[in-house]
Amino acid sequence: MQQEFRRLSRAALLAGALAMAPAVALAQTQAQGDAQKQEHTQGDAQKAGQEHSKTSGGVETHGEYEKKEHPQGMPTAGAKTAEEPHRDLPQSEMEYQAGGSPLASVQMHQDVNPKAPKMTEAEFDKSKQIYFERCAGCHGVLRKGATGKPLTPDITLERGTEILKTFITYGSPAGMPNWGTSGELTEAEVDMMARYIQQSPPTPPEFGMEDMKKTWKVAIDPDKRPKKKMNNWDISNLFSVTLRDTGEIALIDGASKKIINIVKTGYAVHISRTSASGRYLYVIGRDARINLIDLWMETPDNVAEVKIGLEARSVDTSKNKKFEDVYAIAGAYWPPQFVIMKGDTLEPLKIQSTRGMTVDTQEYHPEPRVAAIVAVHDKPEFIVNVKETGKVLVVDYSDVNNLTTTEIGAARFLHDGGWDASKRYFLVAANQSNKIAVIDSKKTKLAALVDVGKIPHPGRGANFVHPKFGPVWATGHLGEESIALIGTDPEKHPKNAWKVVQSLNGQGGGNLFIKTHPKSHNLWVDTPLNPDPKLSQSVAVFDIRHLDKPAEVLPIGDWSEVSEGVKRITQPEYNKAGDEVWFSVWSAKNQQSAIVVVDDKTRKLKAVIKDPRLITPTGKFNVYNTQHDVY
Repeated sequence: MQQEFRRLSRAALLAGALAMAPAVALAQTQAQGDAQKQEHTQGDAQKAGQEHSKTSGGVETHGEYEKKEHPQGMPTAGAKTAEEPHRDLPQSEMEYQAGGSPLASVQMHQDVNPKAPKMTEAEFDKSKQIYFERCAGCHGVLRKGATGKPLTPDITLERGTEILKTFITYGSPAGMPNWGTSGELTEAEVDMMARYIQQSPPTPPEFGMEDMKKTWKVAIDPDKRPKKKMNNWDISNLFSVTLRDTGEIALIDGASKKIINIVKTGYAVHISRTSASGRYLYVIGRDARINLIDLWMETPDNVAEVKIGLEARSVDTSKNKKFEDVYAIAGAYWPPQFVIMKGDTLEPLKIQSTRGMTVDTQEYHPEPRVAAIVAVHDKPEFIVNVKETGKVLVVDYSDVNNLTTTEIGAARFLHDGGWDASKRYFLVAANQSNKIAVIDSKKTKLAALVDVGKIPHPGRGANFVHPKFGPVWATGHLGEESIALIGTDPEKHPKNAWKVVQSLNGQGGGNLFIKTHPKSHNLWVDTPLNPDPKLSQSVAVFDIRHLDKPAEVLPIGDWSEVSEGVKRITQPEYNKAGDEVWFSVWSAKNQQSAIVVVDDKTRKLKAVIKDPRLITPTGKFNVYNTQHDVY
């Protein structure tokens, strides 16, 4: 075990990680010294487990699924940042990395593993809740592994309780949080979790058409909605702003900077997407609830909603001219499936499972989650990215009853991505494979796999014309400071196509979003997950005309004049005109947050939007730019 810690420490140092915390060293010196105390803790827990003696070696079988809405405000998260030295994580970063899931409150089937350490039913239920709140996003619902390592019993039983407790307590240089030393989990909870991950993973229930229909609600029928726009807002310049921890979005007017409405949604909204006509806004929460908002109403608000599973991330709408506003599509994390719906009512029409074989080892995977989905503009097709199998599905929706799906092998752990400037090529990050997959939507085939840095996380990416290499698409990285510029013009610049033509030095790792605009000379890069507050509370901006020069760093957090909180600066988003950039100042739910607006030409502060209702603002989606895929 100590050799493993030394190996990980050396690897982390060689990787040039962000900051060296004492956790690994503590693990080396304290693991054996704490053994007696840990055994005492485990002994107490096992003594309690003997009271629940209906099973000789595992847990009881649990009951059937009881449907209920998930409470608002559960800590949520995405993926871990990098293979870096372990550090004490701030609460907001720990929640983001840990992968909170709405499955925590769902009753699941559980079998009995006689080889696993004993647990009471109460311990098992509590551990399941912790796992789905903190661990599932990285390690997977069935613990098969995703961003994090697999935690199936064939692995964990071999490790044993004491080694597992050490890793849970101190974390690892590979990026696992220090759940014990941070105080996030008590010593007893660490012991309980070490025993829990040696049990057979509980299986959540499926979610089929009957389940969806029970959640489908139409508040205003299409024939009773406005026949024309009934407000004076320039709806093309509205911003849909995610209020992460309240289960809401704020609709903000881009001109006046006033909040038009706070709309109730699913919890921890992941993205907003605009219909091809620009009339409707589709919002999806992590609890797989989709809300349809009519922007023509006097006060834009919900007109329909549906749940398409138990956990989800992605939604989009048909953008081909013959099918404008006809269909919507959403992808689920659980069950692993995508759903095609009527665009104006969200009535579910067709469910397709994504379970299948992985692209590399050709092994069956039971929970390949649906990541990014984009709509092709010139053909009636959706591009659906399947995370764990590494496959891209091109779905022809011209005949929903007889779907035609083309499967393209790419690379595992597909996540987010966007179009190149021509909207022919879709570029998507295979983040744990450290690659960008390029899909040719015209030929419906893989154009290239491009090696990039550690854990690319482009959002939608950024398109601009490089002064030397021609058209490029840019991505930042969670795991390192580099910004990769990939050539995207195989016709006029064939030597540069699908290669990293230049790598820029950003502020550091922990980047989530990168953005520019066709009318801008700036490339904006955030670092909200960097452990250094100076980096997480600022942004870097490059002049794309002079990429030989270093970035300018702007102190957005200071400009906001928010006095408390972590003030993480995230997701630059342009207005319709392309002359303003909006940034979220993201603090905790009980602290003040804000939105800072910067003049794109001068790079000077233009406005600060503050309102008690702006609670944990994160993603921002300009209606026009989202409608037309401008980035």
